[in-house]
Amino acid sequence: MTNRDESSFVVGVDFGTDSCRSVVVDAATGEERGSAVALYSRWAEGRYCDPDREVYRQHPLDYIEALTQAVRASLDAAGDAVRQRVRGLSIATTGSTSAAVDRDGVPLALTKGFGENPNAMFVLWKDHSAVREAEEINRLAHSWGGVDFTRYVGGVYSAEWFWANLLHVFRADPEVRARTYSWVEHCDWMPALLTGTTRPDVLRRSRCAAGHKAMWHEAFDGLPSEAFLTRLDPMLAGIRARLYRDTYTADVAVGRLTDEWSEALGLSADVVVGVGAFDAHMGAVGAGAHAHTLVKVMGTSTCDIVVVPTDEIGDRVVRGICGQVDGSVVRGMTGLEAGQSAFGDVYAWFRRLLSWPLGLLAETSISQEQRDAIIARILPALEHAAAAEDPLTTGIVAVDWLNGRRTPFANQTLRGALFGLSLGSDAPKLYRALIEATAFGARAIIERFQEEGVRIDDVIAVGGVARKSPLNMQIAADVFGKEIRVTAADQAVALGAAMFASVVAGIHGSAEEAQRHMGAGFEHVYRPNAKASLAYEQLYLNYRSYGELVEQAGREMQRHTHGTEDTEDTSCLLN
Repeated sequence: MTNRDESSFVVGVDFGTDSCRSVVVDAATGEERGSAVALYSRWAEGRYCDPDREVYRQHPLDYIEALTQAVRASLDAAGDAVRQRVRGLSIATTGSTSAAVDRDGVPLALTKGFGENPNAMFVLWKDHSAVREAEEINRLAHSWGGVDFTRYVGGVYSAEWFWANLLHVFRADPEVRARTYSWVEHCDWMPALLTGTTRPDVLRRSRCAAGHKAMWHEAFDGLPSEAFLTRLDPMLAGIRARLYRDTYTADVAVGRLTDEWSEALGLSADVVVGVGAFDAHMGAVGAGAHAHTLVKVMGTSTCDIVVVPTDEIGDRVVRGICGQVDGSVVRGMTGLEAGQSAFGDVYAWFRRLLSWPLGLLAETSISQEQRDAIIARILPALEHAAAAEDPLTTGIVAVDWLNGRRTPFANQTLRGALFGLSLGSDAPKLYRALIEATAFGARAIIERFQEEGVRIDDVIAVGGVARKSPLNMQIAADVFGKEIRVTAADQAVALGAAMFASVVAGIHGSAEEAQRHMGAGFEHVYRPNAKASLAYEQLYLNYRSYGELVEQAGREMQRHTHGTEDTEDTSCLLN
């Protein structure tokens, strides 16, 4: 056993949608010695966002400030003796979350004249401004007669991803386009910022981000060809040459902290910083993923990760998911990504809906603190009441596409729906229907993998909902007909980042070795109830049928709104 006084420590950082989390971990045992969370102040105020238009932008200053606050606070909690023995730091972020940068790799929002321009900021993963651009990418990729560059991203390019967002910003904002030298993912920029390597010609790009969101693949000699990009839009001419050819896995070091960041974070300048990756992929490692495990990282949305030995999957291509990338999770394995565009956001929306009347009390004697306390009790109370409902008697089936559909077959134009409402439908029944809908959406993802010959042996759940909502997890187990293990790690994504930090610092030889030493294990196992699983079979068929109606209505609405004929139908959730 390692002597606590001789231990080496690492820092794992997780940039989520709303906040930055930092954990300080003993690399020998996985024991957490300090943790902290820092909110993005501008984001918390709702700045640079327009939910009605599905525009979500984040200022890079939010990232810089939150990182500094969270890391320093987690180190303060760990104590000076631990702080002095920190050897590595790695970062996970949401994705695709990307931004325009200048020749020095500085996001334009940090340069003169662009500080309040949302187009110069990071385009958050949930921003759906680029639906048109994604449709154009898909149409061209499937028809131009050359390489189908969507081949390894499931055959459908999403409005949430790198190229669609880049093209949309270029079209929407000529000033930003004129000042843009290159384009970066948040998970690439943050490690580069800490190590002074932001210049596009030296910046190390994440294999995870490049493969899953930017259509990078070795078979393509990197990114989509210049011929494809200029045919998509001539204004993309030359941008490929200012991006990258090589990519790096998360077990590779970027460099060491600059003196400036060493002082800002209170760490030694000898601390090694690793290549970044997306939160779900590092979270899968932190949760203990192994081959043929489905890891569900459940937050505002879900990201579902499966790893398969690369020599096993070979040349097989899995359609309708968010990509398959050799090394995107761990070296020697192909990472397969899928997910749902809204998960926790679905429940947050319902809580906002129910709490709206509380705003009418603003001029009464009830304080904001009292209103906040009431709002905080809504979901726990709904969970308790919904648990008593029989799924076969509520009569309600929901479709969970409130923020579009990520998988199967990305389609961000879709909308959610409720079927079977009556005057007897109450809030607990609706809430249960929403939980069931997210479970049905997750089952559709599992079936997509299985239909493509990818074996799913077990399921691991990660995230706040997984740990705090027994009803959600039990319904999911019943709908899947599979056991679900919930990780004991309070911050599995940050723990996964810490595991990679231990590898880049030379403490462990691989991510798998780090998992064996630092894994947190599992705190609960949910097993399917045979009677409930049988009941959900019919409801799931109803969900699929209603989903087909929603898609049909969406296509009709697009034709009437835009006067366009149907484009190639890649949705095929029900096919």
